[in-house]
Amino acid sequence: MAGDLLSGTSPLILPLILTWITPVLAHEHHGADLTEEELHAPVDAILWIHIALQAIVWGVIFPIGMVLGLSRSRWHVPVQSLAFVLTFGGIFLGHAHGGRKFPSSVHSQLGSWFLVPIFAQLGLGIYLKLHIHERTIRPYAVRAHGILGRIWPILGWVQGLFGVITLRGFCGEVGAGQCAAHYIMGSGFIGYGIIMALLLVVGDDWVRRSSRSPEWWDSWVIMLWGMVNTFTEHHGGAWSVKDMQHTVLGILWWAGGALGIFLSRNNQRNVLPGVIIILTGWAMSDHTQALMLSTKVHAMFGYSLMLAGLARIVEVCFISQPSSPQSNTPPLDDNDSEHTLAPSAPKDTRVTAKINADRTFRHLPPFLLVASGLLFMSATDEELAAVHEAGMDHVTYILSMYSIAFLLYLLTVFLLHLYSTSGRNVSSTQPNVVFSAEGIELSGPDDASKWYAPVPREEGRSAAAHVLGEDEDD
Repeated sequence: MAGDLLSGTSPLILPLILTWITPVLAHEHHGADLTEEELHAPVDAILWIHIALQAIVWGVIFPIGMVLGLSRSRWHVPVQSLAFVLTFGGIFLGHAHGGRKFPSSVHSQLGSWFLVPIFAQLGLGIYLKLHIHERTIRPYAVRAHGILGRIWPILGWVQGLFGVITLRGFCGEVGAGQCAAHYIMGSGFIGYGIIMALLLVVGDDWVRRSSRSPEWWDSWVIMLWGMVNTFTEHHGGAWSVKDMQHTVLGILWWAGGALGIFLSRNNQRNVLPGVIIILTGWAMSDHTQALMLSTKVHAMFGYSLMLAGLARIVEVCFISQPSSPQSNTPPLDDNDSEHTLAPSAPKDTRVTAKINADRTFRHLPPFLLVASGLLFMSATDEELAAVHEAGMDHVTYILSMYSIAFLLYLLTVFLLHLYSTSGRNVSSTQPNVVFSAEGIELSGPDDASKWYAPVPREEGRSAAAHVLGEDEDD
């Protein structure tokens, strides 16, 4: 993000922040000396507030602030400032609660380490607000601020997962391996779906300029992931059925991914990623499990994955009709602004109806990938054993996971919509969205190679500030 985090009152806020954070740094995490009564005590209201507050801040407010920074909105600073104040309050509550006690965990240790990126981002934000060293240090500080801001949702997701694991007491010495496999791969499917939605909704221009088809990128990820899985699923001793299944899936991925890379040469599209997703889903749907509940959940995960692969094949073969970068199209309205792969067409025509149908269908593959990832993450033996003991049936459990998937995908498309309708994008009549490793911005067709685009300023501001493209209230 190319915005700052604190307003001119930051010198007054910092002492308060330090006052809150000192007890956290001095807090000694619980060890193995906890009694059974402390370990199984009820969760008190303060801890529930901590959980709810941090979920809202890291899951909603920080991502909104990040998007507002990407669009150069003047609301970026107030939103992120609020988020930092609330997260410090949540950290304090997490160490001030009574009731149940928890042994030292990855969640508690990461919570301490997370103070490093938090204070780094705060420091960068304050430095950028000073508007000094504009021709020397500032450009690099802006890049660092942007890169760190972009990984914020990932940090929140990882810490949130470890928080749930700590709260439920899952993933001990016995279940750690299975938890890692389910959570990493499930998160991978969710990330895959979110990136696919991002490319379909606002990233078409970047795909064109990359001179690589989307399947080229997919195939590389699938091949590399397959290589890792081929050599990490068997840990010595006799080969179990699951070991053989997981290992051969790794072979399937790197072999199919290599073929997909070859077929994607010269910017050609192909169906190999969709086929690999279908085969993976079929294997998971027929994965033998100890509990009937687990078998049903794995089957639904497999069916969802198979449907995602089928939808991807349909999208590649029948839906995708990229518009020419040079095409003259009328301005985008609010509905069109979220879908840039196909050009706008005159109202009340057959072409309009076809384009609208295409745009609607494109949400199906990424949503199903998100739902599949959540189902897989929720299918560990410990989780399903707890669900079974609680008397919940597989229908209720699966529908609950799909409900969460709806909310997560809602947040995803809302953030994409917010990006295309906020900040500098508000006044744009024909956006040309630029995605790159160094920056994401809105720029004109003659300015697409720049990772920075200047923003008009009133007279009197420095030329360097003009080049950096900072809003007045960043």
